[in-house]
Amino acid sequence: MPDDEATLPLDELMRAVEAEDRSAVRALAEEMHYADLAQAYQEIEEEKHELFLKTIGPEKAADMIVELPDTMIEEALDAFSPSELKVLFHELSDDDRVDILQDVGDEARLRFLGLLGPEDEELTRSLLKYEHDTAGGRMTTLIGRIFVYQTVKQAIEMLRRGQESTETLSRIFVVDEKGRLLGKLRFRDLAFNTWDTPIRDIMREIGPERVLATADQEEAANMLLKYDLIALPVIDEFDHLLGIITHDDAMEILQEESTEDIEKAAGIGGEQSEETYLNTTIVSQFRRRAGWLTGLAFVSLLSGYVMMRFGNILSQVFLLSLFLPMVVAAGGNTGGQASTMVIRAMSLGEIGPGLAGEVAWKELRTGFFLGALLGTCMALFTVLLLPFFHLPMPPGMSLWKVAVAIAVALTTQVTSATFLGSLLPLGARAAKLDPAVVSAPAIAAIVDVSGMVIYFSVARAILGL
Repeated sequence: MPDDEATLPLDELMRAVEAEDRSAVRALAEEMHYADLAQAYQEIEEEKHELFLKTIGPEKAADMIVELPDTMIEEALDAFSPSELKVLFHELSDDDRVDILQDVGDEARLRFLGLLGPEDEELTRSLLKYEHDTAGGRMTTLIGRIFVYQTVKQAIEMLRRGQESTETLSRIFVVDEKGRLLGKLRFRDLAFNTWDTPIRDIMREIGPERVLATADQEEAANMLLKYDLIALPVIDEFDHLLGIITHDDAMEILQEESTEDIEKAAGIGGEQSEETYLNTTIVSQFRRRAGWLTGLAFVSLLSGYVMMRFGNILSQVFLLSLFLPMVVAAGGNTGGQASTMVIRAMSLGEIGPGLAGEVAWKELRTGFFLGALLGTCMALFTVLLLPFFHLPMPPGMSLWKVAVAIAVALTTQVTSATFLGSLLPLGARAAKLDPAVVSAPAIAAIVDVSGMVIYFSVARAILGL
């Protein structure tokens, strides 16, 4: 559709902010989703931020600020007066309020906590004791909670009193008089039973689908996925129901975790940035990427040393230089594949402690078959196609010998690289490290060196150099 026939609301909002047309900004903001408002805030010029926030007001800004990158949250909050901040924090759900306060500095956090009402402050402080990347740090306490000794009528009356502040009523959790989690039911279970029906008779007991507040957030997200849940109850070590993690929280957690794993697999370190690529500063990009690149550069120097050490072999049979990059690259590729598959299986809980032997044996056999396939292909290429190129060969040496050397070296390289790629993530976990830290660039650098040693050693042994 031509530009003059359709104008996106986001574009209209940007133009209204640029023109400082407050009435237009206010009207457009009322019709837009808070996620789109957060996008607009990031794209407008920094000097227009305060105008934008003051125009939409603290109530509209509350949900929008939650969607901002953590580096922009404190700046956005400072645009409001203390009285406006009280309104803003009151509009937030408890888990969003905690997320925001975890992203600001210590001094600002204390200042903002002082603006909360007594109940909100007590609840917020109790949630702040959990780390941001734990189930407790991501949960909400605004849940449908009823007691096991109630009837349907009593339960509905209890839920009605808290309906405005409850996150979701699609799943309602049943606790005993001490607040310990016993079961769950759906709202329709209440609607389709008589008022005098005991809750005990219609609730369903909860099995393993619960998570400790101190557990990692990724474990909680995977449990939601595994058990196909809408809401996952979060408990303490005594089974007291503390809150829930909802499916939308799980989507956000998995996005964060997958982004982290992808960046680590690419050799990018440091804390993950929530800002868009174009809004991330060059300094930040440099810091996160320079360390790994520098370290891997020094590791790669070993490859050069191996080349110098075995240089006489290449000078005698220069044909070997044709296959050297391929042998080295094949090891890096297969090692990276093995590492990626093992890390994925570990993150999904498919590989537990004590299974390293099974994983290693499986990948050792897989690597051997892959190596044998590649070795056979390269051997056939050597004896069937290379003669047409009339390449120089040392006296008394045949292409068949070269083909055998290449096949054996390639099979050994791929087998060892696959084996190593499967064991490194398991070793990292055993050492209490993030398996994703054992990234593809690191494996590639290691197998580059080992591949050269294998290639030249096999060539020297078989060709008698």
